Amino acid sequence: MLTNRQLLILQTIIDDFIQTAHPIGSRALANDKAINLSAATIRNVMADLEDMELLEKTHSSSGRVPSEKGYRYYVDNVISPSIKEKEILLMEHLLQDNLLELEQVVQMSAEVLSQLTNYTTIVLGPNEIGATLKQIQLIVLNQRTAVAILVTDTGHVEHKHFTIPPNIKMSDFEKMVNILNERLIGHPIVSLSQALQSEVYELMKKHIHNYEVMYEYIKSVLKYEEPTKLYVSGETNILTQPEFKDVDKIYEFYTMLENETEIIKLLGNKHQGIHVSIGRENKMEAIKDFSLITTAYSLGNDQLGTIALLGPTRMEYRKVISLLQSFSKQMTELLQPKRDD
Repeated sequence: MLTNRQLLILQTIIDDFIQTAHPIGSRALANDKAINLSAATIRNVMADLEDMELLEKTHSSSGRVPSEKGYRYYVDNVISPSIKEKEILLMEHLLQDNLLELEQVVQMSAEVLSQLTNYTTIVLGPNEIGATLKQIQLIVLNQRTAVAILVTDTGHVEHKHFTIPPNIKMSDFEKMVNILNERLIGHPIVSLSQALQSEVYELMKKHIHNYEVMYEYIKSVLKYEEPTKLYVSGETNILTQPEFKDVDKIYEFYTMLENETEIIKLLGNKHQGIHVSIGRENKMEAIKDFSLITTAYSLGNDQLGTIALLGPTRMEYRKVISLLQSFSKQMTELLQPKRDD
């Protein structure tokens, strides 16, 4: 454990460096009225913190900067979440303002977080494997075209356009919709094709003319395709950070963002609670110079999604952690009722 004096110097250096990105020297700290120590005493404390590998000395000046170990100590032992009331109200307003579909909520969350933090936001939607069908609507757009709307119990809404088979009566079309809603509601979304065969085929054969043609069309419409659930916002924010002027680092970062499989692998195994990975704690080489902060939001019944923020190790940890905690709470409260309708 650090002494109170060491803790004060470490916290002040990290807080200043987060804001300025410039090394902090003993003379600047001596002018800080909150510290009230001589420059000589501050230099001794800074030397001790450097020996503990919590600070690093730069080559360009006598100032110190936080090390990854210093940031880790700061996150684990120093900061407490803090967020401005207006940011909480903004989140509540944006997340609850007529956003009826899961995808809309997820995408809006990514955009809002990137704007509030000036970092890169990644939001991973919940796994749909366990989702069940809640409702089917078939809407005729014209004589030849219709759209099928599939709603799952997790709030996912999917629209599929298809061509109406020739010689199909509207009365048969309506019968088919009733049969589908009667027989398929509550079935796992991944097994609709099997349920169509076992639950629907014989009823269509009995009640609908040209049932074979209609059956094949509906079978293709209900074929399960796992939706894209990854949303990234603020990709260019990293260019505003002074740490990332190296073209190779930027190239690796953007290449990683284009690899959806790797990002899902990185974020998909996260659990509830805040998780902070700093610098080389990150497994992916492309973000070894970044900090990654993640948390989960829940839709119930083990349906978890992930919210993540990527920024420099000189990240505003206090603000980001507080924002993610609030977003997780807001999204969970907003989306949870969709399972109970």
